[in-house]
Amino acid sequence: QYQLVESGGGLVQPGGSLRLSCAASGFSLNYYHIGWFRQAPGKEREGISCISRSGDFTNYVDSVKGRFTVSRDNAKNTVYLQMDSLEPDDAAVYYCAAGVGYGGTCGIALNAMNLWGRGTLVTVSS
Repeated sequence: QYQLVESGGGLVQPGGSLRLSCAASGFSLNYYHIGWFRQAPGKEREGISCISRSGDFTNYVDSVKGRFTVSRDNAKNTVYLQMDSLEPDDAAVYYCAAGVGYGGTCGIALNAMNLWGRGTLVTVSS
């Protein structure tokens, strides 16, 4: 069974940090670019970051650029999202998703992703 499982969410104070993990089971992540997405209550799901198959290419939306860092360890079949300087607006359910295509780059178009995790909740509050 192909699965992506996110973990690492929780409650953090503004200015704090969390590291999310996205672990694959049943298949190898080596062949997929990975996107991170989030959905806050009452808002649409948005892509925020992605990483290419090799890890050489990453991309971020402006709202998280300089604060979030995506990385991957293909040997562990896991992708990470390091989130620093968290703000209340970062509170959301965070999802990872795997996609084919994009060659040596990556993308965060929702309809370009082939497999989704169930998400992990991040709460930013004092």
